[in-house]
Amino acid sequence: MIAHDDTIAAIATAAGLGAIGVIRLSGREAITIAGQIFAGKPLQEQESHTLHFGRIIAPGEGHMIDEVVVSLFRAPRSYTGEDVVEISGHGSPYVLQAILEACIQKGARMAMPGEFTQRAFLNGKMDLTQAEAVADLIAADSRAAQQAALSQLRGGFSADLKHLREQLIHFAALIELELDFADEDVAFADRAQLSGLIQVLKEKVNLLIDSFRLGNVVKNGVSVAIIGKPNAGKSTLLNALLNEERAIVSDIAGTTRDTIEESLNIKGILFRIIDTAGIRKETTDLIEQIGVGRSLEKMRQADLVVYLFDADDSTTEEIAAQQDELDKENGNYILVANKTDRKGTEAARLKYKAFADIVYISAREKTDIDALRERLYNSVIDGHIHSESTIVTNSRHHSALLKIAASLSDIQQGMDHNISGDLLALDIRRCLHFLGEITGQVEIDRDILGTIFGKFCIGK
Repeated sequence: MIAHDDTIAAIATAAGLGAIGVIRLSGREAITIAGQIFAGKPLQEQESHTLHFGRIIAPGEGHMIDEVVVSLFRAPRSYTGEDVVEISGHGSPYVLQAILEACIQKGARMAMPGEFTQRAFLNGKMDLTQAEAVADLIAADSRAAQQAALSQLRGGFSADLKHLREQLIHFAALIELELDFADEDVAFADRAQLSGLIQVLKEKVNLLIDSFRLGNVVKNGVSVAIIGKPNAGKSTLLNALLNEERAIVSDIAGTTRDTIEESLNIKGILFRIIDTAGIRKETTDLIEQIGVGRSLEKMRQADLVVYLFDADDSTTEEIAAQQDELDKENGNYILVANKTDRKGTEAARLKYKAFADIVYISAREKTDIDALRERLYNSVIDGHIHSESTIVTNSRHHSALLKIAASLSDIQQGMDHNISGDLLALDIRRCLHFLGEITGQVEIDRDILGTIFGKFCIGK
């Protein structure tokens, strides 16, 4: 644990006007500093986890800054593990800044981004994965992202890693014990049992690694490019998915000249829907050519492509050719037949019976749009998201898990080749190191900590 002798302060609520704003202090002198500018009960004499109404007085000037409610949290029963004071005042940016400046005049220091949570980590109130989950929870913009962050904040991921680590430590201790009795040729660790454990650990680690794809979707959302020929109904589909008139719709081909991006939440997963310019390679219009180029680029970059085509005008040969191109450019796509309101869905199904996975809709009439939403969701989730499951959402964790998997393979290979106990112990120690890197149970480079906590807002 690293000791902090200074007291930090910051505005903990978001910038802008609000009914209430909060200034947070943490450190050995937090209560003393707050007591020097607070007119009310003497804060130094009050119990932890109590609220006190009073006024904040400007140091040296004597005038009142605001009427406030002060919350006291004495160490170690606080978010940071230190004495913490939260001053709740009116949400004027001017008033909050004046209270913060009063705290600084009395000896507090302006907090760095994420420094409150960093102190919570350094003081043992949470491990590194839980600290990172705080930032994820603040940034969550969908139910799935919120649930994943809450699961990690409650220690779900940490518990999985702790279990893996404890099992490895047990065998590491037995092998280390063997080294102490090397002259007597005594075996304390059952190699067959260790081999079985390594296989179980590899399966668990690989499941966590595989969950990163879903975790990335949960955390960052899914980019979906709607592409197709001009006048296929792409803008109409965007409006139907959003249930609002977001894009300009016209019977004139080529109305959409640039990409339009909007967000859509389906069952807690955020989809970033991109309406693109119609793709036709024979156009001589320079602006339209630029739009087509951007459409093709969005198609290549998107996590998922919706290829929309006119159910009446498109031939099966055209769809087959487009499918081949999509396989080359972006293998994750959905074929959607639009304008089924003209001749009916069954006629369209009969026409395209060679294609098993087409979704049939009428964007103009909003027919079967819910079926398309369901298909979008299932194309990404595949039924693998559950509130109780551990999902890896952090790229740092994913990188460490890959190293853990490689270390476990090294341990297994070492046992297969009957390497000596001292070399096997080295492999196990390396694996334990990578496990500890994720939760912060080993010494973490200060630059890494700076990068992690630097992404937080100032007051957190």
